[in-house]
Amino acid sequence: MTPTLPPARYIDPASAPPFRWGVIGTGIAGRFVDSLHSHTTQRAVAVAARDLDRTEAFAREHSVERVFGTTTALIESSEIDVVYIATPHPQHRDLALEAIAAGKHVLIEKPIAMSAHEASDITAAGRAAGVLVMEAMWTRYLPQSDIVRQVVASGLLGDLRLVRADFGFVMPFLPDHRLWSAELGGGALLDAGIYPISFVSSVLGSPSMVIARGSTAPTGVDASADVMLASADGATGIASTSIITSMPVTAEILGSAGRLLVHGPFIGPSGLTLTTGSFFDESSTTWIEPSLAMYDGMSCQATALAKYVAEGRVESPVHPHAEIVSIMATIDEARHQIAALPVNG
Repeated sequence: MTPTLPPARYIDPASAPPFRWGVIGTGIAGRFVDSLHSHTTQRAVAVAARDLDRTEAFAREHSVERVFGTTTALIESSEIDVVYIATPHPQHRDLALEAIAAGKHVLIEKPIAMSAHEASDITAAGRAAGVLVMEAMWTRYLPQSDIVRQVVASGLLGDLRLVRADFGFVMPFLPDHRLWSAELGGGALLDAGIYPISFVSSVLGSPSMVIARGSTAPTGVDASADVMLASADGATGIASTSIITSMPVTAEILGSAGRLLVHGPFIGPSGLTLTTGSFFDESSTTWIEPSLAMYDGMSCQATALAKYVAEGRVESPVHPHAEIVSIMATIDEARHQIAALPVNG
C-alpha cells in the first residue's frame, strides 16, 4: 500500500503581528531581509554594521529605511522591536546580551554563539528578561520540517535506527577568510556542521555519546568532520560536514518500518520521500515544496518568531533553549576531539 505524507501546517504570515526589525550585519542578512519583505508582514526598518559605506549600500539595495551609525544606537532605539544579529559568530554573545538588556526580542544567526557556555548565557538572559530568544536555524521552521516532525511522532517509521545528514562544500583556502580564520569563528562545524547536527538532534534528542573524526587546516580550524551521535534508546546519528569536500546535503531517517529522505539541499525548501514496506515490496510517496524558493524559506522563521512573541513565549517550541545549548555542547566536544588529531590527519 502506498504510504501517505501528512500535510504541512503553515503559519499564515498575516496571522502574526508585524514587528519592526533592526538588522546588525550585512552578510547573509541581505537574503533574510529580502525574504522578510517578500513573504511576511514583518519589516526591516533599520540596519547597522561596522562599515558605514557598505551599510548604506545595503540599506539602499534591500529597502531598509534607516542606517544607524553604531549597533548600540540601533539596539537602544525605541523604533525597533526585534534585533536580528547576523555578524560573525564571535560577536553574537555580546550583541545578543546587549539587545536583551534593552528589552528587545532577538533572532541570532546560527551558530547562536561560539560555545555551549555562551549559548547558555544568552538563553538564560532572555528568559530572565522575558524576551524571545531564537537561533536562526531556519530549517526548523520550513513546511517540510513540520511534515518530518509529524511522521516521526506518528510512529510510521517504526523504531528509529539511524539518522544521517550532511552539509559540505569546497571553499578555497584563504587564511583571512572567515571560514578559515579561528579569530572569526571559522571551521566546518560552526558554519555548516551545525545543520546536520541540528537535524539529528531534532529527531534523536541530546546524544549520550559523541565520537568525532576529521581534519584541521593550517589555521587551526576544523576543515572536515564526521560525528557519530549515540542516543540513549540505541539509535545512531551520523552528521558529516566539510569545507574541503562537496556533499549532497541530504538527510534521512531510517527505522524498522520505513525511511524518510529529505531531498537536497535539506537545509532549505526541497522535498521529502517516504518509503515503507518490506525489501521486496516497498512503496514510496514524494512531496515537493510547492512555492518557496531556496532563500525564501528564511521568511518562515520570522513569521514564527512574531507568532511566538504574540503568544508570550520566550523560546521556540520547535527549537527550545535546552536543545540549542545541547547542540552547541555537541559541537564543542567534536571540535575538541578533532583538534586533538594531527594537522590534516
